[in-house]
Amino acid sequence: MPILPGPRLSPAVQLLHHPVAIGPFTARGNLFLAPVAGYSDAAYRAICRAEGADLCYTEMVSSEGLTRGHEKTNSLLERDASESEYAIQIFGAKPEVMAEAARALAPWKPALIDVNCGCPVPKIVKSGAGSALMLEPAKIGKIVEAMRRALDATGMASVPVTVKFRLGWDESSINYLEVAKIAEDGGAAALTLHARTRAQGYSGKADWHALTNLSASTRLPVFGSGDAFSSIEARRMLEETGVSGVMIARGAMGNPFVFSETLALLEGEVGQPPTRSRRIEVARRHLELSAHFIGERQACLEFRKHFCAYTKGEAGGASLRAEAVRATSIEEFGLLFRRWAEFA
Repeated sequence: MPILPGPRLSPAVQLLHHPVAIGPFTARGNLFLAPVAGYSDAAYRAICRAEGADLCYTEMVSSEGLTRGHEKTNSLLERDASESEYAIQIFGAKPEVMAEAARALAPWKPALIDVNCGCPVPKIVKSGAGSALMLEPAKIGKIVEAMRRALDATGMASVPVTVKFRLGWDESSINYLEVAKIAEDGGAAALTLHARTRAQGYSGKADWHALTNLSASTRLPVFGSGDAFSSIEARRMLEETGVSGVMIARGAMGNPFVFSETLALLEGEVGQPPTRSRRIEVARRHLELSAHFIGERQACLEFRKHFCAYTKGEAGGASLRAEAVRATSIEEFGLLFRRWAEFA
């Protein structure tokens, strides 16, 4: 199923919405879909891309899985035909394995490879990866250096290495500026800061002052993550912090329209929320795309959480969600879409 490209940009939007040079690669704009485990698959990325996301990241991919050729790991890297470029995020704790994983990504032709230094999930942290790396800043530098050497030696010199990280492990160990400097010295081409500590997880308020500090302290592009739940907040982040781009995660769940709404807002327009028929149309297309990639039954199981997000705040949403958690076929979801359309 073809996906239309994102909206064309007027000159007015260029003030806050603009291309971003990330090493040798230039993203067409600075509104990004974040890597979100369990969400950022090919179908979801295609939907967000069509709604105006300038660059979409895969969910985080295991470096160990990549180097061992695990089928499940490879399935995370599938891309839609509309994705002229995409970013791949990988995680791991061993510089040599991360370097080998970077080399293994050659067949997928990524626009960039991002290093996850921020995931707070216990099983990732226990392996020494994700936000556990905030406790070992020097290792982050070694990982970036090893990946950079591996890419340069295997004909992938044009693929930038970037790093996504947090403020620190907890409030007593805020070290994001140190991590940023080490990553930059190691050869990173851009930095993304999720402005929370590992201890916070996804709770509390993101510290946007840290985004301002980081943007002022490095020559690299800095992308902000944390609390950009709406078009208004995405614009505020760009206006107030000096970041080069905004990475949207939870704000796009069930709401890929956040990208088109943000573009409209940056042009000085009052973004109108999507009509119910539009939400249904996009949700239906999302499910069909997912079935194309992973088969009908698995797509329907995966789509349950997306359906719940799409119908959040909708009239009759609670009863629809109660039925959606048992839906196992496109036909069953079709009945739910029709019921959704009929609610007053």
